[in-house]
Amino acid sequence: MSTKEILKRIQKLVPSTWLYQLQDIHSSLIFRWLLYRGTEPAALSEKSALVFSPHQDDETFGCGGAIALKRECGIPVAVVFLTDGQGSHGSDSPIKHEIVQIRKQEALKALDILGVDASKIHFLDKPDGTLPDLQPGQRSETVEQIVQLIKLYSPEEVYVPHRKDCHKDHEATYELVKEAIAKAGVKVELLQYPIWLFWRAPIFIMLKLQDMAAARCLSITSVQNKKSNAIASYCSQLEGLPSGFVKRFLSPYEIFFKVSQ
Repeated sequence: MSTKEILKRIQKLVPSTWLYQLQDIHSSLIFRWLLYRGTEPAALSEKSALVFSPHQDDETFGCGGAIALKRECGIPVAVVFLTDGQGSHGSDSPIKHEIVQIRKQEALKALDILGVDASKIHFLDKPDGTLPDLQPGQRSETVEQIVQLIKLYSPEEVYVPHRKDCHKDHEATYELVKEAIAKAGVKVELLQYPIWLFWRAPIFIMLKLQDMAAARCLSITSVQNKKSNAIASYCSQLEGLPSGFVKRFLSPYEIFFKVSQ
């Protein structure tokens, strides 16, 4: 039985309130361990960045502090959203037909707070929840779109969700971007930002020692309020997320995992 299947069984057996408490404790412990024992401190680089986000909010949760720090220094940052975000609300939601536009507007507001100009924000509008299951033609088209954006911005750093982030769109985003980088034939520093990894996964099962060794910790104290305000812009999403999950992203630190090239 795979780790993901084990996690699904646990989620079915444990009441949601208990599960959230366990996940909150697990997430906090892992974050603190990585922060104080398992990571190297990272100084803000002056490298231009291209951030890939599967949904509207992942970019702010995962690397909103890094984005804000770079923009305050005048360093170019562009952001690409792969899906339309429609899957965040169920079919019975009163805003199910409006959610795509709502999330776009929230993303524009959040990134404006972080200092990213609207002209540097791109929406690929792939159906939410379908990235791992794209048909060959759709996958090739998506990879080519990413290739063109990489060539357009020539970033020195690329940010993607963690390859083991316990969410199918997040993990697929990593694979699509990695393929596009190879196809573009460019040399970039690839940095993974965790969203669900600390919350959903028994991290010592999911990550190997070499994965842990690649962790880097960035202090975002000076822009912490900006990131908090940007997160607050995602009103449509916050109401459906566990409070402990959101709380972790209000920390004065962000953790990234560098990918060996």
